[in-house]
Amino acid sequence: MRGKRIATGAALTVGALAVTGVVLAPAAVAVAPTSATLTADCGSFGGGQATLTATQNGTAATMTLTSSEITAPIGLGADSIRSTLTMVKGSGGTTVFSGTENPAMSAGDPVTVGPLSGTVASGDSLEAFGGSLRMTVFGITITCTATGPQSPGPFVFD
Repeated sequence: MRGKRIATGAALTVGALAVTGVVLAPAAVAVAPTSATLTADCGSFGGGQATLTATQNGTAATMTLTSSEITAPIGLGADSIRSTLTMVKGSGGTTVFSGTENPAMSAGDPVTVGPLSGTVASGDSLEAFGGSLRMTVFGITITCTATGPQSPGPFVFD
């Protein structure tokens, strides 16, 4: 009987240590930085400073653009803007993020689009400068381009 108690106690101790090791294991590194700022030119629709926020879960990634300087020209319902964000890869080529996610906005409200979904690979380095954001609202396409590199630098995915 004593042998069973020792074996059971040892098994519980090993199990507890294993769970503690999992809980205390460092979180997986993902995209860095998680946000960057840029200046966008949207042609006759205006432009200004915007923030891109990135998230990553394996090969799935999202980008959200927010700007208090780029505003909604008219009232817009939730999920009514079809957006395509094309970013330039440091290794050449592009990566596209797309979707129809946006909050409801009144005329003059700051613009927010996203999260826009895309696929990334480990080591991808993505920059908005050289790419574009196309937003289609009621059949009208608005194209915005970055006027310079994003700060603090490109998004690098793990």
